[in-house]
Amino acid sequence: MIVVTGATGNVGRPLTQALAEAGQQVTAVSRHAAAVPDGVRHVVADLAEPAGLEPALAGAKALFLLLSGDLHAVGADPADIVRTAVASGVRKVVLLSTLGVATRPFGTTRVAMRALEDVLRESDVDWSILRPGGFASNALWWAESVRTQHVVAAPFGDTGVPVIDPADIGEVAAACLLDDRHTGEIYELTGPAVITPRGQAAAIADALGSPVRFQELTRAEAKAGMTQSMPGELADDTLDILGSPSPAELRVSPDVERVLGRPPRSFADWAAENIAAFR
Repeated sequence: MIVVTGATGNVGRPLTQALAEAGQQVTAVSRHAAAVPDGVRHVVADLAEPAGLEPALAGAKALFLLLSGDLHAVGADPADIVRTAVASGVRKVVLLSTLGVATRPFGTTRVAMRALEDVLRESDVDWSILRPGGFASNALWWAESVRTQHVVAAPFGDTGVPVIDPADIGEVAAACLLDDRHTGEIYELTGPAVITPRGQAAAIADALGSPVRFQELTRAEAKAGMTQSMPGELADDTLDILGSPSPAELRVSPDVERVLGRPPRSFADWAAENIAAFR
């Protein structure tokens, strides 16, 4: 059995579907009750309380670990989740980390994630680590303003990064969970090209077939919105990257194609696939 945490989110949902379609026994874990694919067991649990995961982990051979936002906050100890998994008999863990561990290892929220990577590598389980950059699905923050005002409001309108479709992350995670050739690998996951927020707005407009206006936000305005759904430290770390990406954060990684045998999907592909959210 394979346990998928964050199973109802943008990465966990396609991963759970892919594993179920591959004939795997899957336990989907999320904080709230939710619909899951036929044949998938669902368990409600909070990763902030690792002991609550024990029923989900019973009999599991592998775990996909995706941290909730609060576990990125200063003072959180997500390593307890790995220890709980190992004690429960899990033999393989695929961790969704972040590219910032490599590009900005001393950022406030990156220190804890780097420590979690170290705990996993030093454990006696098989492991793979996925380090994605920015997510295409972060554009869903704009869904309501596009629906109601035909506006995308964001900071740093002409500064871009190669955002990745979360479905590609899910497919890479499935490959790592099912194929031992990926054991001990660290994959940096990006989209196929750098795209700016202004360019994302244009792609959404193309998919809608109607104009979308871009509105530049200040950093303070952007942070005020972001902290409604994530710790302030994580918002600051994210804005640091979006506002001034390093050469490593602008690099288009070959790892999605290495694992999946095809190029990563573009932001325009993602927008077309998810355009119902913006209508």
